[in-house]
Parts: sequence; C-alpha cells; structure tokens
Amino acid sequence: MNFLVTGAAGFLGSALANRLVADGHAVRGLDDLSAGDPERLSPRVLFTRGDVNDRPKLWTLLQDVHCVYHLAARVSVPESVLYPREYNAVNVGGTVSVMEAMRDAGVQRVVLASSGAVYGDHGRQPLNEGETPSPRSPYAVSKLSAEYYVQTIGQLWGLETVALRVFNAYGPGQPLPAAHAPVIPRFLRQALQGGSLVVHGDGRQTRDYVYVDDVVEALAAAAVRQEINRLVINVGSGQETSVRELARLVGEAAGQPVDVLYSKAESGGVSRMCADLRLAEERLGFRPRVSLADGLRLTLERDARFAGLKSVSP
Repeated sequence: MNFLVTGAAGFLGSALANRLVADGHAVRGLDDLSAGDPERLSPRVLFTRGDVNDRPKLWTLLQDVHCVYHLAARVSVPESVLYPREYNAVNVGGTVSVMEAMRDAGVQRVVLASSGAVYGDHGRQPLNEGETPSPRSPYAVSKLSAEYYVQTIGQLWGLETVALRVFNAYGPGQPLPAAHAPVIPRFLRQALQGGSLVVHGDGRQTRDYVYVDDVVEALAAAAVRQEINRLVINVGSGQETSVRELARLVGEAAGQPVDVLYSKAESGGVSRMCADLRLAEERLGFRPRVSLADGLRLTLERDARFAGLKSVSP
C-alpha cells in the first residue's frame, strides 16, 4: 500500500513509518520539524519538510495514496494551557486541511491519532469509548475537536475514518525537552543520574502506560481492518499504574532504589486513567504484548541517550 504519515519525524510517527516500510509498503512522510527529527526515519521513507496547513503540498503528497495516518500535532498538555491558539491552529486546523486535501486527491481512508486525554476525570475505570468526554486542557479539546471533524467530514464526503485514542505512550526515542518532559523518560534520566524523582501531586494518580511497539501494532491494523469506519477505539495497555508504582518500577529498571519528592505546587492531573481494550481487541485484533516493567527495560536498552548514563547510588 501507499501511505502518507503526517508528523512522520515525531516519536510515534517515525516508529510507525519505519514499521510500514519494513513491511514492504511505500511511505511518504511529512513533518514541520518543530519537534521531530528526520534522523529517526529509515532512508526508505520519502520525507518532506512541510506544514499540515499547506494544502497544495498535501495534495501533491497524496497522489496515489491509499491511506493517511494523521499524527501531526502539538502534544504537551502544560504547553497547550499557555498557547491554546497554536494548539487549535495545528491540531484542529491541520486536521481539517488534511481532510480537505484527501477529498481533493481521492484518498479513501484516514487513521487519526487521538488521545485518552479527551476523557478527562472519571471515577469509573477502565474507560470505554462510550464514556462522555470531559477534556480538561486545550490539548484535549483540540484532540476531541479533531475527532469530530474527521468523523463529520468523512461522513459528508464519503471517506473512511477511524480515530485511535492513544493513552500514555512511551519508549525509545520519546522526546525529553527541557520544559514539560514526559514522565517516563524524565524519571529514567533522573534515576540513572542518581537524582530524586519529582512527582506532581501525591503520586496516587494513575495512568495507562503503553509501549510504542504496541501502539504501532494498533495503528498498522487500523489501515486494513474492515468494519471500523467512523469508530473511535482506545489503544493502551489495559493496566492502571499509579505514579508511585511507576517510580518504583523505574528504580528497578535502573538497578537501584530511588528517592521520590512530592511537589504540591503543580497538579498531578486527572485522578485515574485506564483504557478499556475490548473494542480494540474485537475490531483490531489488538492485544498489548509489552508489560510496563519490560517496556522500561527495553527503553533503557534501545535508547542511545541513556547508554552514557551510569547508575549512581544515592
């Protein structure tokens, strides 16, 4: 098949694009490189630097494409609170641009990477796709808006659409920016350097951490499975893990105990999150294979950034 992956130089986008070309598909990648790195991509991915709001460029890249993976997005919840207009322009406006270009180029299917963040705070777990979304950040609002646009435009124009609500993905190559770094690579680096792990809130908040290879399996299935048109499907591990437990597992992966500091200055976010995977198993044949303990170990083994860090006993 011929694919276009937007956000192809990002964490999930590069893992997906590399998997697709390894499977023998032809892959075109688009990324504005605001956060991505083209060095992550296989030479077999035909990469173009560009913006998803550039419709003429999209139209050119979409010729003879069978399916679009739309992963291009800004993804930091704290950053979205500061810059909601930019998140709306990229995550919502960029999605509409992709849909318009698909219509004009005659592409029939799009797989949207959405987020478990759209659910917000719900006491009942695990979260199934029928729960009423209650987004608590501009990022979550933008992802939910993108879902609605994809489904509505798809129905109006006769395009096949599916949205995968990816929970807390992690793994080798996950970005580690100076500000608002994701929790797993931040914890791993701190543990290996002998530092304390800083937890926002009391650490009892839970998340569903899903390894990148498992996410890619679900994405790959979504391009070819039948009877998934218009569906929204959770992609996670199906396991609920507190941040306190994550800190313990990080210490085990790093080979040493860790000190944990709790910061009440910043919120820990929603209280609980865990994906109900029944629909994913039924429609995508998806079953996550990598446990959190194994995923942390694999991240340390496969991510070159951690290779030079030595465990230092506190």
